[in-house]
Amino acid sequence: MKSSIYSLFIAFFLFIGCKQNTETPSNENSMVADQTQQILFIVSNAHFYGDSDIGASNHFSEIVQAYEVFKKAGYVIDFVSPEGGAIPIGYISTSDTLQKKYIYDNDFMDALETTKKPNEIKASDYKAVYYCGGGAAMFGVPENESIQKIVMELYEQHNGIVSAICHGTAGIANLKTKDGEYLFAGKKINGFPDIFENKDAAYYKTFPFSIQETIKERGGDFQFSEEGWDGFMVSDGRLISGQDPTAAGLVAEKVVETLQQL
Repeated sequence: MKSSIYSLFIAFFLFIGCKQNTETPSNENSMVADQTQQILFIVSNAHFYGDSDIGASNHFSEIVQAYEVFKKAGYVIDFVSPEGGAIPIGYISTSDTLQKKYIYDNDFMDALETTKKPNEIKASDYKAVYYCGGGAAMFGVPENESIQKIVMELYEQHNGIVSAICHGTAGIANLKTKDGEYLFAGKKINGFPDIFENKDAAYYKTFPFSIQETIKERGGDFQFSEEGWDGFMVSDGRLISGQDPTAAGLVAEKVVETLQQL
C-alpha cells in the first residue's frame, strides 16, 4: 500500500539520480536584502515515480544549500507545492554539516511539513522562484497550471527571477509568456542532462518527458557540463538554472546578485 510513511522511509535512503554536495558557496560581499523580500521555493508532493512503487522525493541538499544562501542574504523563504502540506525529502547525507543543521532545525522542517497551496500564494509578494530538484520534481509540478500562473505573473508583471536546479528544470518546461512563446525560447538554460540518466532503469521509464529534449524541441538553448558535478550553471537575464546539487548554492548566489542589479 502506498503510504506516506513508506515513501518517506524510501525517500530517505533513495539515491537515484543526483549525487550529494557537501559545500555551500558563500559570498561575504553580498548585500543583505530587506526582510520583507521573499523567495518562493517550488517543491513536489510526489511520493512515487509516476504510478510505480518506486519512492520519489525532493532533493534535501538542493533545498538547504539554496535556502542557506537566501537566508544569509536576508530573504524570507516560503514553500509551495501542488497540494500543499507535507512533502517527501530524500538524498540525505547526515554526515554533511549543512544538511545535519537543517534536519534538526524545527522551524525549517515544519515549513516542509506545511507547504502552501498555490491558491495561498500572491505572486507580487516574491522576488524570485526556485524550482527544487529530486525525482519528485518530474511529477505534479510541471503540469500544475496554478503554479505556472504564479511564476509567469512574477516574471512578466513583477520583474521577478525564475531559477531551478537539476530536475527542478522540469517545472520550467511548460512555462509560456502571454504571447504564447515558451519562457526559455532563445535563452540559455540548464538542468539534469540525459547523459547522466539511467534510461534503462525503472525510475526513468516513468518520466513524463526528457528535460533536455523537451527544452531543445521548444527552442531553448540547453547547455550542460559533460563532466558533471562541477558546479555547472547558466544565467540568461532573469532565467537562472543549475545542473546538479553542486550548483544549488551557486544558483542561489546568482539569483541574489541579479536581484541586486534589477
